[in-house]
Amino acid sequence: MFTEQGPTVRELAVQALSSIEHGYDLLAPKFDLTPYRTPDRVLDAVTDEVRRLGPFSTGLDVCCGTGAGVGVLRQLCRERVVGVDFSAGMLAEARAAFPPEGERPAAERPAAEGPAAEEPAGEAPVAEGPVAEGPAVDWVRADARSLPFAPAFDLALSFGAFGHFLPAERFGLFAEVYGSLRPGGRFVFPIGAPPPVGSRAYWSLLGFDAAMRVRNALWRPRFVMYYRTFRLGDVLEDLTRAGFVVRLMPLTELGRRPDGSPRPRLVVATRE
Repeated sequence: MFTEQGPTVRELAVQALSSIEHGYDLLAPKFDLTPYRTPDRVLDAVTDEVRRLGPFSTGLDVCCGTGAGVGVLRQLCRERVVGVDFSAGMLAEARAAFPPEGERPAAERPAAEGPAAEEPAGEAPVAEGPVAEGPAVDWVRADARSLPFAPAFDLALSFGAFGHFLPAERFGLFAEVYGSLRPGGRFVFPIGAPPPVGSRAYWSLLGFDAAMRVRNALWRPRFVMYYRTFRLGDVLEDLTRAGFVVRLMPLTELGRRPDGSPRPRLVVATRE
């Protein structure tokens, strides 16, 4: 599941015994080398579907992590994109992946070797080759349960973060996103169909959640991460309570279940 450059078992154990914030600070430098990063095919499928709902000027990536969702928003929004997360370590990785205009991403910069590679004093480094243009990108460190934004965004999205919120916190989270959107703004995210009862995936997720409940009963600080608490019916109810008008769009390019229904759907919640 992990590359040789990814986190070791010991590093994952230390993360799992930390708080959510500190755990992700520790994991951040190697996060994109783990299966926890949203796969590119999911990002691409969401991008294709959401593009049909545009155009958009401003976008917000809620719980942005290392910036995978910001990469989607940069393809969809014309003026400004903001990533918000409460992990300083994850934000540092995101900034490196999406540097200010005129700079190359850290992964594309040539490694400096010896004194000859140092920039002369008083001179700014010069980017080599073309750098892709796009909307301005800003990063904000904040808790998604208390977003510091006025209604300023046309589009908000989130990938892979909802398991870090207890069911009782979900309505408040959705209300915060609602308050950050302009009238007509949309909040979108993919949600997968539950695995068939008795399947390997079913038992894996059940076992993971059970282990996390035992861990949180015996250890502090808690690390909230559950896979089976984000059920579609409950999610739709909380979105509606928060004021959204909700519809579902099939992400058919990501496959169908044996009964023909889409494996994942795209939730499109609109502030009217």
